[in-house]
Amino acid sequence: MNLVKFVEENAAVGAQLPAFKAGDTLAVHYKIKEGNKERTQVFQGIVLQRRGAGATETFTVRKISNGIGVERIFPISSPFIEKIDVVSRGVVRRARLFYLRDAKGKAAKVKTKR
Repeated sequence: MNLVKFVEENAAVGAQLPAFKAGDTLAVHYKIKEGNKERTQVFQGIVLQRRGAGATETFTVRKISNGIGVERIFPISSPFIEKIDVVSRGVVRRARLFYLRDAKGKAAKVKTKR
C-alpha cells in the first residue's frame, strides 16, 4: 500500500459534516485567530464545487458581498471549521457551477428543492 495514502487516511480529522453538493447554500462557521483572540465567523454562500477525495478534499463557496463576488476554498478536514449548516438544497445538473461567476441578478440564482 502507498505510504502517503496510508498516512492521509489515518490523519483525517473525521469531523461529522452534513451531506452537501454543488448548488447547495451553506453557512460555514469558521474559527479566525486575530492576535491572541479567537472568534467564529460565518461565511454563507453557494457551493460552486467539491474537489479531491479523502483528507485533501476541498469545497469552494461563493457569496456576494457589497456587490462584489467573494469565493473561499475550505478544506474538508480543516480543524478551523466548527460546523457547517445546510441552509437550502439547490437543484443543478452540474458538479461545477463556474457559470455563476459571470451571471448577474436573477441569472445568478439556483433553484431550490422543496
